[in-house]
Amino acid sequence: MKSFVMSRTLLSVLSCVCAGAAMGQPVVPAAVQTAELPPSPVVKTEVRTGPEADQRVAWWRKARVGMFIHFGLYAIPGKGEWVMWNQQIPHEQYAKLADEFSPDPTAPYQWASVAKRAGFKYAVLTAKHHDGYSLFNSTGNEFNSAKRAANQDIVRTFVDATRSEGLRTGLYYSPLDWRFPGYFFPDLYLDSAIAMRTQYHREIDDLATKYGPIDLLWFDGGSKAWLGFGGVEFKSGVWRRRPLDKPYTGQFDWHDDQIVNRLRAAQPGIIINDRTDAAADWHSREGVNRLGDYDDVTPWELCFTLAGSWGYQPNAKVRPLSELVSLVTRVVTRDGNALINVGPAPDGSIPAEQIEQLEKLGLWLGTHGEAIYDTRGGPFLPVATVGSTRSGKNVFLHILPDDQGRYPVSIGLPAIDGMTLKDIRQMGSGQRLRFQRESDGSATITPAAPGNAALSIILRLSYSKPVETVKSRELPAMQVTY
Repeated sequence: MKSFVMSRTLLSVLSCVCAGAAMGQPVVPAAVQTAELPPSPVVKTEVRTGPEADQRVAWWRKARVGMFIHFGLYAIPGKGEWVMWNQQIPHEQYAKLADEFSPDPTAPYQWASVAKRAGFKYAVLTAKHHDGYSLFNSTGNEFNSAKRAANQDIVRTFVDATRSEGLRTGLYYSPLDWRFPGYFFPDLYLDSAIAMRTQYHREIDDLATKYGPIDLLWFDGGSKAWLGFGGVEFKSGVWRRRPLDKPYTGQFDWHDDQIVNRLRAAQPGIIINDRTDAAADWHSREGVNRLGDYDDVTPWELCFTLAGSWGYQPNAKVRPLSELVSLVTRVVTRDGNALINVGPAPDGSIPAEQIEQLEKLGLWLGTHGEAIYDTRGGPFLPVATVGSTRSGKNVFLHILPDDQGRYPVSIGLPAIDGMTLKDIRQMGSGQRLRFQRESDGSATITPAAPGNAALSIILRLSYSKPVETVKSRELPAMQVTY
Protein backbone atom coordinates (compact mmCIF):
# COMPACT_ATOMS: atom_id res chain seq x y z
CA MET A 1 0.00 0.00 0.00
CA LYS A 2 1.05 3.62 -0.45
CA SER A 3 1.00 4.91 3.12
CA PHE A 4 4.61 6.11 2.79
CA VAL A 5 4.16 8.94 0.39
CA MET A 6 3.81 11.94 2.69
CA SER A 7 6.47 10.93 5.20
CA ARG A 8 9.53 9.68 3.30
CA THR A 9 12.14 12.14 2.07
CA LEU A 10 13.87 12.15 -1.26
CA LEU A 11 17.13 11.57 0.59
CA SER A 12 15.70 8.38 2.08
CA VAL A 13 14.92 7.09 -1.38
CA LEU A 14 18.38 7.91 -2.67
CA SER A 15 20.10 6.36 0.32
CA CYS A 16 18.13 3.14 -0.14
CA VAL A 17 19.59 2.46 -3.56
CA CYS A 18 22.97 4.13 -3.08
CA ALA A 19 23.89 2.82 0.38
CA GLY A 20 26.92 0.61 0.34
CA ALA A 21 28.49 2.22 -2.72
CA ALA A 22 32.18 2.63 -2.06
CA MET A 23 32.41 6.01 -3.74
CA GLY A 24 30.75 8.40 -6.13
CA GLN A 25 27.51 8.93 -4.22
CA PRO A 26 25.51 11.85 -5.64
CA VAL A 27 25.53 15.17 -3.85
CA VAL A 28 21.97 16.01 -2.88
CA PRO A 29 21.19 19.74 -2.59
CA ALA A 30 20.23 20.85 0.90
CA ALA A 31 16.85 22.09 -0.34
CA VAL A 32 15.97 18.59 -1.53
CA GLN A 33 17.20 16.76 1.56
CA THR A 34 14.15 17.85 3.57
CA ALA A 35 11.62 17.65 0.76
CA GLU A 36 8.88 15.09 1.20
CA LEU A 37 7.86 12.64 -1.45
CA PRO A 38 4.72 13.72 -3.29
CA PRO A 39 1.30 12.24 -2.61
CA SER A 40 -0.07 9.55 -4.89
CA PRO A 41 0.22 10.40 -8.58
CA VAL A 42 -3.00 11.68 -10.10
CA VAL A 43 -2.46 9.65 -13.28
CA LYS A 44 -5.14 6.94 -13.40
CA THR A 45 -5.45 3.99 -15.69
CA GLU A 46 -8.38 3.89 -18.05
CA VAL A 47 -11.28 1.94 -16.59
CA ARG A 48 -13.45 0.04 -19.01
CA THR A 49 -17.09 1.10 -19.32
CA GLY A 50 -20.00 -0.08 -21.42
CA PRO A 51 -22.27 -3.17 -21.48
CA GLU A 52 -19.48 -5.76 -21.70
CA ALA A 53 -17.50 -4.10 -18.91
CA ASP A 54 -20.64 -3.79 -16.77
CA GLN A 55 -21.29 -7.51 -17.13
CA ARG A 56 -17.72 -8.30 -16.12
CA VAL A 57 -17.99 -6.45 -12.81
CA ALA A 58 -21.64 -7.34 -12.14
CA TRP A 59 -20.86 -9.96 -9.45
CA TRP A 60 -18.38 -7.61 -7.77
CA ARG A 61 -20.83 -4.72 -7.61
CA LYS A 62 -23.46 -7.03 -6.11
CA ALA A 63 -20.95 -8.22 -3.49
CA ARG A 64 -20.32 -4.71 -2.09
CA VAL A 65 -18.17 -5.81 0.88
CA GLY A 66 -14.93 -7.83 0.95
CA MET A 67 -11.97 -8.73 3.15
CA PHE A 68 -8.39 -7.63 2.45
CA ILE A 69 -5.66 -9.78 4.05
CA HIS A 70 -2.11 -8.44 4.38
CA PHE A 71 0.10 -11.34 5.45
CA GLY A 72 3.80 -11.99 5.05
CA LEU A 73 7.21 -11.90 6.74
CA TYR A 74 6.44 -8.43 8.10
CA ALA A 75 4.01 -10.03 10.57
CA ILE A 76 7.00 -11.25 12.62
CA PRO A 77 8.38 -7.83 13.68
CA GLY A 78 4.76 -6.63 13.97
CA LYS A 79 5.47 -3.11 12.79
CA GLY A 80 3.40 -3.04 9.64
CA GLU A 81 3.99 -4.22 6.09
CA TRP A 82 6.46 -1.37 5.40
CA VAL A 83 8.90 -2.32 8.18
CA MET A 84 11.71 -3.29 5.77
CA TRP A 85 11.54 0.10 4.09
CA ASN A 86 10.69 2.20 7.14
CA GLN A 87 13.63 0.85 9.13
CA GLN A 88 15.91 0.55 6.09
CA ILE A 89 16.66 -3.11 6.82
CA PRO A 90 19.13 -4.58 4.29
CA HIS A 91 17.28 -7.16 2.24
CA GLU A 92 19.81 -9.90 3.12
CA GLN A 93 19.02 -9.32 6.80
CA TYR A 94 15.28 -9.03 6.22
CA ALA A 95 15.31 -12.28 4.23
CA LYS A 96 16.35 -14.17 7.38
CA LEU A 97 12.77 -13.73 8.61
CA ALA A 98 11.85 -16.43 6.08
CA ASP A 99 13.70 -18.91 8.32
CA GLU A 100 11.29 -18.06 11.17
CA PHE A 101 8.08 -17.71 9.21
CA SER A 102 6.07 -20.91 9.59
CA PRO A 103 2.36 -20.09 10.03
CA ASP A 104 -0.36 -22.61 10.79
CA PRO A 105 -1.13 -24.31 7.44
CA THR A 106 -4.86 -24.16 8.21
CA ALA A 107 -4.89 -20.39 8.87
CA PRO A 108 -6.47 -19.49 5.49
CA TYR A 109 -9.49 -21.54 6.46
CA GLN A 110 -9.89 -19.33 9.54
CA TRP A 111 -9.64 -16.22 7.35
CA ALA A 112 -12.32 -17.52 5.01
CA SER A 113 -14.58 -18.53 7.88
CA VAL A 114 -14.25 -15.12 9.53
CA ALA A 115 -14.91 -13.39 6.21
CA LYS A 116 -18.06 -15.45 5.76
CA ARG A 117 -19.31 -14.68 9.27
CA ALA A 118 -18.55 -10.98 8.73
CA GLY A 119 -20.89 -10.92 5.75
CA PHE A 120 -18.12 -10.44 3.19
CA LYS A 121 -18.60 -11.80 -0.31
CA TYR A 122 -14.99 -11.85 -1.52
CA ALA A 123 -11.50 -11.96 -0.04
CA VAL A 124 -8.14 -10.69 -1.33
CA LEU A 125 -4.77 -12.03 -0.11
CA THR A 126 -1.35 -10.42 -0.60
CA ALA A 127 0.28 -13.05 -2.81
CA LYS A 128 3.41 -10.85 -2.92
CA HIS A 129 4.03 -7.49 -1.28
CA HIS A 130 6.80 -4.95 -1.87
CA ASP A 131 9.33 -6.90 0.24
CA GLY A 132 9.53 -9.52 -2.52
CA TYR A 133 8.42 -12.56 -0.48
CA SER A 134 5.83 -14.62 -2.36
CA LEU A 135 3.20 -16.70 -0.58
CA PHE A 136 3.10 -19.32 -3.34
CA ASN A 137 5.30 -21.79 -5.16
CA SER A 138 6.77 -19.29 -7.60
CA THR A 139 8.82 -20.28 -10.64
CA GLY A 140 10.10 -16.74 -11.00
CA ASN A 141 11.15 -16.02 -7.41
CA GLU A 142 12.93 -18.48 -5.09
CA PHE A 143 12.15 -16.21 -2.14
CA ASN A 144 8.78 -17.80 -1.40
CA SER A 145 6.83 -19.68 1.24
CA ALA A 146 6.95 -23.05 -0.55
CA LYS A 147 10.74 -23.11 -0.68
CA ARG A 148 11.59 -21.61 2.70
CA ALA A 149 10.81 -22.60 6.29
CA ALA A 150 7.04 -22.26 5.91
CA ASN A 151 7.17 -25.15 3.39
CA GLN A 152 3.65 -24.42 2.17
CA ASP A 153 1.86 -22.79 -0.74
CA ILE A 154 -0.28 -20.35 1.21
CA VAL A 155 -2.04 -19.07 -1.89
CA ARG A 156 -3.12 -22.62 -2.74
CA THR A 157 -4.67 -23.10 0.69
CA PHE A 158 -6.27 -19.66 0.55
CA VAL A 159 -7.87 -20.38 -2.83
CA ASP A 160 -9.22 -23.69 -1.55
CA ALA A 161 -10.49 -22.06 1.67
CA THR A 162 -12.35 -19.21 -0.03
CA ARG A 163 -14.02 -21.60 -2.43
CA SER A 164 -15.09 -23.85 0.44
CA GLU A 165 -16.91 -20.88 2.01
CA GLY A 166 -18.51 -19.75 -1.24
CA LEU A 167 -16.43 -16.56 -1.41
CA ARG A 168 -15.04 -14.99 -4.55
CA THR A 169 -11.25 -15.30 -4.64
CA GLY A 170 -8.91 -12.33 -5.09
CA LEU A 171 -5.13 -11.98 -5.06
CA TYR A 172 -3.03 -8.88 -4.44
CA TYR A 173 0.27 -8.62 -6.32
CA SER A 174 3.00 -5.98 -6.26
CA PRO A 175 5.41 -5.82 -9.24
CA LEU A 176 7.45 -3.43 -7.08
CA ASP A 177 10.19 -5.30 -5.23
CA TRP A 178 12.50 -3.38 -2.88
CA ARG A 179 15.32 -5.82 -3.62
CA PHE A 180 15.72 -4.39 -7.13
CA PRO A 181 17.44 -0.98 -7.45
CA GLY A 182 16.03 -0.87 -10.97
CA TYR A 183 12.66 0.07 -9.50
CA PHE A 184 14.04 3.29 -8.09
CA PHE A 185 16.33 4.16 -11.01
CA PRO A 186 15.08 2.11 -13.98
CA ASP A 187 17.35 3.83 -16.50
CA LEU A 188 20.51 3.74 -14.40
CA TYR A 189 19.91 0.10 -13.39
CA LEU A 190 18.08 -1.09 -16.49
CA ASP A 191 19.22 -4.72 -16.18
CA SER A 192 17.83 -4.80 -12.64
CA ALA A 193 14.53 -3.33 -13.79
CA ILE A 194 14.25 -5.90 -16.57
CA ALA A 195 14.98 -8.74 -14.10
CA MET A 196 12.23 -7.40 -11.85
CA ARG A 197 9.85 -7.29 -14.81
CA THR A 198 10.74 -10.88 -15.74
CA GLN A 199 9.95 -11.98 -12.18
CA TYR A 200 6.64 -10.09 -12.34
CA HIS A 201 5.56 -11.73 -15.60
CA ARG A 202 6.53 -15.24 -14.49
CA GLU A 203 4.74 -14.90 -11.19
CA ILE A 204 1.52 -13.57 -12.70
CA ASP A 205 1.61 -16.44 -15.18
CA ASP A 206 1.93 -18.80 -12.21
CA LEU A 207 -1.04 -17.26 -10.44
CA ALA A 208 -3.11 -17.22 -13.61
CA THR A 209 -2.54 -20.86 -14.58
CA LYS A 210 -1.94 -22.99 -11.47
CA TYR A 211 -4.77 -22.21 -9.06
CA GLY A 212 -7.99 -22.60 -11.00
CA PRO A 213 -10.46 -19.72 -11.34
CA ILE A 214 -9.28 -16.43 -9.81
CA ASP A 215 -11.97 -13.76 -9.65
CA LEU A 216 -9.86 -10.63 -9.25
CA LEU A 217 -6.26 -9.40 -9.28
CA TRP A 218 -5.47 -6.41 -7.06
CA PHE A 219 -2.28 -4.80 -8.39
CA ASP A 220 -0.18 -2.36 -6.36
CA GLY A 221 3.20 -0.67 -6.69
CA GLY A 222 3.48 -0.99 -10.46
CA SER A 223 2.65 1.25 -13.44
CA LYS A 224 4.79 4.01 -14.89
CA ALA A 225 3.24 6.48 -12.49
CA TRP A 226 5.10 4.84 -9.60
CA LEU A 227 8.48 4.10 -11.18
CA GLY A 228 11.12 6.08 -9.33
CA PHE A 229 9.21 5.44 -6.11
CA GLY A 230 6.45 7.92 -6.65
CA GLY A 231 8.27 10.64 -8.56
CA VAL A 232 12.02 10.80 -7.83
CA GLU A 233 14.00 11.73 -10.96
CA PHE A 234 17.46 13.08 -11.84
CA LYS A 235 17.77 15.39 -14.83
CA SER A 236 20.40 17.92 -15.88
CA GLY A 237 22.36 17.30 -12.69
CA VAL A 238 19.41 18.00 -10.38
CA TRP A 239 17.28 15.71 -8.20
CA ARG A 240 13.64 16.72 -8.32
CA ARG A 241 10.10 15.53 -7.98
CA ARG A 242 8.36 14.42 -11.09
CA PRO A 243 5.06 16.33 -11.50
CA LEU A 244 2.14 14.34 -10.14
CA ASP A 245 0.35 14.22 -13.48
CA LYS A 246 3.44 13.06 -15.37
CA PRO A 247 4.32 9.35 -15.49
CA TYR A 248 7.81 7.98 -16.02
CA THR A 249 8.95 8.32 -19.67
CA GLY A 250 12.35 6.57 -19.71
CA GLN A 251 13.60 3.40 -21.38
CA PHE A 252 11.91 0.87 -19.13
CA ASP A 253 8.39 -0.47 -19.64
CA TRP A 254 6.49 -2.97 -17.50
CA HIS A 255 4.80 -4.46 -20.61
CA ASP A 256 1.58 -4.49 -18.60
CA ASP A 257 -0.58 -4.95 -21.69
CA GLN A 258 1.23 -8.22 -22.42
CA ILE A 259 0.79 -9.60 -18.93
CA VAL A 260 -2.82 -8.47 -18.60
CA ASN A 261 -3.70 -9.96 -22.00
CA ARG A 262 -2.23 -13.32 -20.94
CA LEU A 263 -3.96 -13.02 -17.57
CA ARG A 264 -7.34 -12.40 -19.19
CA ALA A 265 -6.77 -15.23 -21.69
CA ALA A 266 -6.08 -17.69 -18.85
CA GLN A 267 -8.82 -16.24 -16.62
CA PRO A 268 -11.59 -14.91 -18.91
CA GLY A 269 -13.77 -13.73 -16.05
CA ILE A 270 -11.07 -12.01 -13.98
CA ILE A 271 -11.29 -8.31 -13.09
CA ILE A 272 -8.33 -6.06 -12.25
CA ASN A 273 -7.86 -2.69 -10.59
CA ASP A 274 -6.26 0.48 -11.94
CA ARG A 275 -2.66 0.14 -10.69
CA THR A 276 -1.06 -1.08 -13.89
CA ASP A 277 -0.65 0.69 -17.25
CA ALA A 278 -3.27 -1.59 -18.84
CA ALA A 279 -7.02 -0.95 -19.03
CA ALA A 280 -8.70 -1.79 -15.72
CA ASP A 281 -12.13 -2.75 -14.40
CA TRP A 282 -12.34 -0.50 -11.34
CA HIS A 283 -10.68 2.42 -9.60
CA SER A 284 -8.96 1.96 -6.23
CA ARG A 285 -9.49 4.52 -3.48
CA GLU A 286 -7.17 3.88 -0.52
CA GLY A 287 -7.81 4.96 3.08
CA VAL A 288 -10.84 6.46 4.79
CA ASN A 289 -9.75 10.01 3.95
CA ARG A 290 -10.11 9.19 0.24
CA LEU A 291 -13.77 8.20 0.29
CA GLY A 292 -14.46 10.73 -2.45
CA ASP A 293 -17.68 11.60 -4.22
CA TYR A 294 -20.63 9.67 -5.59
CA ASP A 295 -19.83 7.88 -8.86
CA ASP A 296 -22.25 5.44 -10.49
CA VAL A 297 -20.46 5.42 -13.87
CA THR A 298 -16.96 4.13 -13.08
CA PRO A 299 -16.77 1.14 -10.70
CA TRP A 300 -14.67 1.90 -7.61
CA GLU A 301 -13.65 0.47 -4.27
CA LEU A 302 -12.47 1.97 -0.98
CA CYS A 303 -9.97 -0.14 0.96
CA PHE A 304 -9.22 0.62 4.60
CA THR A 305 -7.83 -1.09 7.68
CA LEU A 306 -9.82 -2.66 10.48
CA ALA A 307 -7.01 -1.96 12.95
CA GLY A 308 -3.66 -0.16 12.78
CA SER A 309 -1.52 -0.63 9.70
CA TRP A 310 -2.21 -2.98 6.82
CA GLY A 311 0.24 -5.57 8.17
CA TYR A 312 0.05 -7.05 11.66
CA GLN A 313 0.62 -4.82 14.69
CA PRO A 314 0.02 -6.31 18.15
CA ASN A 315 -2.61 -4.52 20.22
CA ALA A 316 -3.61 -2.25 17.33
CA LYS A 317 -6.77 -0.27 18.09
CA VAL A 318 -9.78 -1.78 16.31
CA ARG A 319 -12.33 0.49 14.68
CA PRO A 320 -15.60 0.46 16.67
CA LEU A 321 -18.66 -1.12 15.09
CA SER A 322 -20.34 2.26 14.71
CA GLU A 323 -17.43 3.47 12.56
CA LEU A 324 -17.46 0.31 10.43
CA VAL A 325 -21.19 0.65 9.80
CA SER A 326 -20.75 4.32 8.96
CA LEU A 327 -17.91 3.60 6.51
CA VAL A 328 -19.74 0.78 4.75
CA THR A 329 -22.85 2.96 4.53
CA ARG A 330 -20.99 5.95 3.12
CA VAL A 331 -19.29 3.76 0.54
CA VAL A 332 -22.34 1.92 -0.79
CA THR A 333 -24.51 5.05 -0.90
CA ARG A 334 -21.82 6.56 -3.14
CA ASP A 335 -22.05 3.41 -5.30
CA GLY A 336 -18.73 1.86 -4.27
CA ASN A 337 -17.40 -1.32 -2.67
CA ALA A 338 -15.76 -1.55 0.77
CA LEU A 339 -12.64 -3.72 1.20
CA ILE A 340 -11.82 -4.07 4.90
CA ASN A 341 -8.30 -5.18 5.81
CA VAL A 342 -7.02 -7.53 8.52
CA GLY A 343 -3.39 -8.29 9.26
CA PRO A 344 -2.96 -11.80 10.72
CA ALA A 345 -0.31 -12.51 13.37
CA PRO A 346 2.87 -14.47 12.49
CA ASP A 347 1.11 -17.79 13.12
CA GLY A 348 -1.64 -16.76 10.69
CA SER A 349 -4.33 -16.11 13.29
CA ILE A 350 -6.53 -13.02 13.13
CA PRO A 351 -6.47 -11.32 16.56
CA ALA A 352 -9.51 -12.19 18.65
CA GLU A 353 -10.63 -8.60 19.14
CA GLN A 354 -10.69 -8.11 15.37
CA ILE A 355 -12.73 -11.28 14.86
CA GLU A 356 -15.20 -10.12 17.49
CA GLN A 357 -15.73 -6.81 15.71
CA LEU A 358 -16.09 -8.45 12.31
CA GLU A 359 -18.69 -10.86 13.66
CA LYS A 360 -20.67 -7.90 15.00
CA LEU A 361 -20.50 -6.30 11.58
CA GLY A 362 -21.72 -9.58 10.12
CA LEU A 363 -24.75 -9.55 12.41
CA TRP A 364 -25.59 -6.01 11.28
CA LEU A 365 -25.18 -6.96 7.62
CA GLY A 366 -27.33 -10.02 8.26
CA THR A 367 -30.31 -7.85 9.25
CA HIS A 368 -29.65 -4.95 6.88
CA GLY A 369 -28.11 -6.74 3.91
CA GLU A 370 -31.13 -6.15 1.68
CA ALA A 371 -30.10 -2.48 1.58
CA ILE A 372 -26.41 -3.29 0.92
CA TYR A 373 -25.94 -6.35 -1.29
CA ASP A 374 -27.08 -6.39 -4.92
CA THR A 375 -27.92 -2.69 -4.84
CA ARG A 376 -26.66 0.40 -6.62
CA GLY A 377 -26.10 3.81 -5.10
CA GLY A 378 -28.76 6.48 -5.47
CA PRO A 379 -31.10 7.65 -6.79
CA PHE A 380 -30.75 10.48 -4.27
CA LEU A 381 -27.33 12.07 -4.04
CA PRO A 382 -25.85 11.58 -0.54
CA VAL A 383 -25.59 14.43 1.92
CA ALA A 384 -23.62 14.54 5.18
CA THR A 385 -25.56 11.84 7.08
CA VAL A 386 -28.14 10.54 4.62
CA GLY A 387 -27.63 8.48 1.48
CA SER A 388 -29.51 5.95 -0.60
CA THR A 389 -29.21 2.62 -2.38
CA ARG A 390 -31.71 1.05 -4.78
CA SER A 391 -32.90 -2.29 -6.09
CA GLY A 392 -35.99 -3.08 -8.15
CA LYS A 393 -38.80 -0.76 -7.10
CA ASN A 394 -37.22 -0.06 -3.72
CA VAL A 395 -35.03 2.81 -2.53
CA PHE A 396 -33.24 2.28 0.79
CA LEU A 397 -32.64 5.47 2.71
CA HIS A 398 -29.59 5.15 4.99
CA ILE A 399 -29.61 7.58 7.92
CA LEU A 400 -26.55 8.02 10.15
CA PRO A 401 -26.25 10.12 13.30
CA ASP A 402 -24.43 13.44 12.97
CA ASP A 403 -21.35 14.40 15.02
CA GLN A 404 -23.59 15.16 17.99
CA GLY A 405 -25.41 11.84 17.80
CA ARG A 406 -28.60 13.39 16.39
CA TYR A 407 -30.87 11.85 13.79
CA PRO A 408 -32.92 13.99 11.37
CA VAL A 409 -36.45 14.98 12.37
CA SER A 410 -37.47 15.33 8.72
CA ILE A 411 -36.09 14.52 5.28
CA GLY A 412 -37.27 16.12 2.07
CA LEU A 413 -37.14 13.77 -0.93
CA PRO A 414 -37.01 15.14 -4.48
CA ALA A 415 -39.60 13.92 -6.95
CA ILE A 416 -38.69 11.16 -9.39
CA ASP A 417 -40.30 11.80 -12.77
CA GLY A 418 -42.98 9.30 -13.67
CA MET A 419 -42.84 7.49 -10.33
CA THR A 420 -45.04 7.57 -7.25
CA LEU A 421 -43.85 6.91 -3.72
CA LYS A 422 -46.31 4.32 -2.40
CA ASP A 423 -45.03 3.09 0.96
CA ILE A 424 -42.25 3.63 3.56
CA ARG A 425 -41.22 1.09 6.16
CA GLN A 426 -38.42 1.10 8.69
CA MET A 427 -36.15 -1.92 8.33
CA GLY A 428 -35.80 -4.04 11.43
CA SER A 429 -39.10 -3.08 13.06
CA GLY A 430 -41.15 -3.12 9.86
CA GLN A 431 -42.93 -0.01 11.13
CA ARG A 432 -44.89 1.81 8.43
CA LEU A 433 -44.17 5.54 8.29
CA ARG A 434 -46.48 8.31 7.28
CA PHE A 435 -45.26 10.82 4.74
CA GLN A 436 -46.48 13.98 3.10
CA ARG A 437 -46.56 13.98 -0.70
CA GLU A 438 -46.48 17.36 -2.42
CA SER A 439 -48.21 18.26 -5.69
CA ASP A 440 -44.89 18.23 -7.55
CA GLY A 441 -44.19 14.63 -6.49
CA SER A 442 -41.68 15.45 -3.77
CA ALA A 443 -42.26 14.13 -0.26
CA THR A 444 -41.37 14.87 3.35
CA ILE A 445 -40.82 12.01 5.76
CA THR A 446 -40.26 11.79 9.49
CA PRO A 447 -38.10 8.82 10.58
CA ALA A 448 -39.11 7.03 13.76
CA ALA A 449 -36.86 7.61 16.76
CA PRO A 450 -34.03 5.03 16.82
CA GLY A 451 -33.34 2.70 19.70
CA ASN A 452 -30.46 3.43 22.06
CA ALA A 453 -28.22 0.89 20.33
CA ALA A 454 -29.08 1.94 16.78
CA LEU A 455 -26.08 2.24 14.45
CA SER A 456 -28.18 3.67 11.65
CA ILE A 457 -31.74 3.92 10.45
CA ILE A 458 -32.64 2.35 7.11
CA LEU A 459 -36.00 3.07 5.48
CA ARG A 460 -37.40 1.04 2.57
CA LEU A 461 -39.20 3.33 0.14
CA SER A 462 -41.43 1.50 -2.35
CA TYR A 463 -42.12 3.15 -5.70
CA SER A 464 -44.58 2.43 -8.48
CA LYS A 465 -41.84 1.55 -11.01
CA PRO A 466 -38.25 0.18 -11.00
CA VAL A 467 -35.72 2.84 -9.98
CA GLU A 468 -32.49 1.35 -11.40
CA THR A 469 -32.48 3.54 -14.50
CA VAL A 470 -32.91 6.87 -12.69
CA LYS A 471 -29.81 9.03 -13.19
CA SER A 472 -28.74 10.15 -9.73
CA ARG A 473 -26.60 13.03 -10.89
CA GLU A 474 -29.65 14.71 -12.44
CA LEU A 475 -31.56 14.87 -9.14
CA PRO A 476 -31.33 17.64 -6.55
CA ALA A 477 -29.98 16.68 -3.14
CA MET A 478 -32.19 15.75 -0.22
CA GLN A 479 -33.14 18.35 2.38
CA VAL A 480 -32.34 17.22 5.92
CA THR A 481 -33.59 18.98 9.06
CA TYR A 482 -32.46 18.30 12.63
